[in-house]
Amino acid sequence: MRIFTTLPQEDLRKVGPAARAIEAVGYTGVSTQENKHEPFLSLAVAGAATERLELHTGVAIAFARSPMAVANIGWDLAASYGGGRVTIGLGSQVRAHNERRFSVPWSPPAPRIREYVQAVRAIWNAWKSGGKLAYEGKHYAFTLMTPNFVPEPYEGSLPRLGVAAVGPAMLKVAAEESDDVKLHAFCTRKYLTESIMPILDAGLAARGRTRESFEISGGGFVVTGKDDAAVAELFDWVRYRVAFYGSTPAYWPVFEAHGLGDLGRKLNAMTRAGQWNEMAREVSDDVVHLFAAVGRHDQLEKAISRRFGGLVDSISASANSAKPSDLPPDLVQDLARIPTRYKHQA
Repeated sequence: MRIFTTLPQEDLRKVGPAARAIEAVGYTGVSTQENKHEPFLSLAVAGAATERLELHTGVAIAFARSPMAVANIGWDLAASYGGGRVTIGLGSQVRAHNERRFSVPWSPPAPRIREYVQAVRAIWNAWKSGGKLAYEGKHYAFTLMTPNFVPEPYEGSLPRLGVAAVGPAMLKVAAEESDDVKLHAFCTRKYLTESIMPILDAGLAARGRTRESFEISGGGFVVTGKDDAAVAELFDWVRYRVAFYGSTPAYWPVFEAHGLGDLGRKLNAMTRAGQWNEMAREVSDDVVHLFAAVGRHDQLEKAISRRFGGLVDSISASANSAKPSDLPPDLVQDLARIPTRYKHQA
């Protein structure tokens, strides 16, 4: 199993020391989010401070940036630290955030993200080969690249591209176009097995790509701590996250897979009534367990094997950047021995 954790994105001065400590413990890598903070700056700092730590955005919001801008960022990170260390995870976000938070036009996201990934690859390939840039799609067109704007060449592989996916259309795009599907934490093993994996398997088969070359990341929460009190505190935090996400209709198929559709509709009604502080009370312990691997550090290996084993290749040991992982080195080593199908190529 590949184990990721978060960085202190709120203060770039803390990133270097944090990244070195994360690498020393033995984590696979770090993953940044685009919530309160920009996701690429802290990765650049972390890469400079470490030797092998993988650098992932999990995720950067795609449509708020031109594919050209993302291609430049990915190229610079790979040129500095090696393409095998860099994965740019892209997410579409929902319509309201695109239009009202980022002030960018909205269109059906799956066809657009497909072109987005294709366009970034086309730009990179033109820079690598010295050939003509000629990508033209419905949403994006890139046909101008003069020598003055071509970055310096570097030896080694290109960065990997990941796509965040929840619904069937985006899962299909992820399997057919990307190197890594970034699954949402609002996911259960049943939903992963019965609803997600068939779509990914079909997409990989249509593409002629082996499962071993494709990474499946996420798909649930990890609730852990050194003692029962720490586990209980994080368990209640995840309870609220389940209530928060479960109130949104886009996530209801996960609830429906467990006969919990009425819970989703009730939570949605509570949000419209402004009852945000009461929502978590509607989510029972049994429901939280559906969405998370739960256990103290001494119980975690078995909990993760039961919850994610055989399906997922990479997990986040951190709930978010404000709740960094505190796994001891020997536990990280134990978790790394859980078998996965994906075989990373540095």
